[in-house]
Amino acid sequence: MKTSDQYLKIVEWSEEDQCYVGTCPGLMLGGVHGDDEGNVYKELCQAVEEWIEIYEQDGDPLPEATAGKEYSGKFVVRVGKDLHKSLAIGAIRRGESLNEHCVHLLREERAPYAENKRAQRISGRARPSRKR
Repeated sequence: MKTSDQYLKIVEWSEEDQCYVGTCPGLMLGGVHGDDEGNVYKELCQAVEEWIEIYEQDGDPLPEATAGKEYSGKFVVRVGKDLHKSLAIGAIRRGESLNEHCVHLLREERAPYAENKRAQRISGRARPSRKR
């Protein structure tokens, strides 16, 4: 296993940017972008390797691994494994603990993780949030 395999690599379509965006939360700031999903992933993998080399050259310890983690599916409130994983990835992206991230989302009265992501992909747009 390569060191880079320890880090979660995400490539997703950005409506705002009208292109694919690749990120590696927890390891590197920013990301790569382009029109071809496969090419963006290849560039992201190369960028991750380069970031690891920079850490090693500087003598800095690598950040905690973000890939391959198992999620129990509960944190005081029981949720499904997929929801737990989505929330955890969101927390990594924001540099928050899982608890801080969930409190932040609850205070904003919006939890995009609860929305039907498949429906969003099919329709190409996000559902409006429901205010109570």
